[in-house]
Amino acid sequence: MRPFSIKAKLGTLVVISVFITTGLLMVALRTETELRFITVFSMIATLLITQFVAHGLTAPLDEMNTVAKGISHGDYTRRVSGADRRDELGDLASTINRMADDLEAEDRHRKELIANVSHELRTPIAALRAVLENVVDGVSPADPETMLTALRQTERLGRLTETLLDLSRLDNGVVPLRSQRFEVWPYLSGVLKEANLASSRRGPISGSGHHTRTDVHLHLDVSPPELTAHADAERLHQVVANLIDNAVKHSPPHGRVTVRARRGAGPESLDLEVQDEGPGIPEQERHRVFERFNRGTAQYPHGPGSDGGTGLGLAIARWAVELHGGRIGVAESARGCLIRVTLPGTPRPRH
Repeated sequence: MRPFSIKAKLGTLVVISVFITTGLLMVALRTETELRFITVFSMIATLLITQFVAHGLTAPLDEMNTVAKGISHGDYTRRVSGADRRDELGDLASTINRMADDLEAEDRHRKELIANVSHELRTPIAALRAVLENVVDGVSPADPETMLTALRQTERLGRLTETLLDLSRLDNGVVPLRSQRFEVWPYLSGVLKEANLASSRRGPISGSGHHTRTDVHLHLDVSPPELTAHADAERLHQVVANLIDNAVKHSPPHGRVTVRARRGAGPESLDLEVQDEGPGIPEQERHRVFERFNRGTAQYPHGPGSDGGTGLGLAIARWAVELHGGRIGVAESARGCLIRVTLPGTPRPRH
């Protein structure tokens, strides 16, 4: 039992009340004072001490009740004082304050989600509507070029929807992990080819969450060439594709993005790096780059021909890596930004 716990305080109250009653009783026996006066004085003293202790216990509870009611009505700004108390009430105050912090963060994320999704949806919907209105009004002919513009905006809506579905699966934790052994070189080579093909197909119209630049060179470096790894291929594809997309967007004109793979410390583990030649990430912002909707604060964060994206790509990449039990982070680099991913590989057998 802690020395400042409520149980200790109540026990002290009982001991003090007994001492007061016993002391007054001894005074009554020595001074021949009537017992009824001693009883009255003992009750009054005990009630006063009890009232003092009870006020110290109930006042924080009243404050907690007020703050809890405010939280239930959506006011997440209020906090309970007395979190530094060394008793159960202090623990309860700390718990309520942490709950309020978590709810405030969730409410902020919800508002950011609504604002960002509304912004991302508005642009392709407005462009698609303009194209179709021009076709209906006879301003533009329904030729393949016009229909291709409408198709690109529809594809952009589809990509944004897929991103939001990934985010929903992330929050609900319903995505299974299907890990298997694979050869790293052909796998990563396929991911890079898909990135180049998607970019050349989309042309100058920017999409949400995928780069549209054809001036950036993608380079693959796998050593040894026969390197194998153990991971969920689909989830790893999300990681690599989003990291490449982010690196290309932040590359200078005619820049170079390098995807580097090496053998990790464990059996069939994998150390993966994606490096660009862009402005890099300031050290004070590195802990925030994997947060949702974070798009950075650089003055010119994106290269020519790229949009700002949804700010969800790196958050999804972190989720996919952590789903494997791996780590992802910004590493030190003399030039550009270097993102390092570590995957644990084959799970070790339990003894």
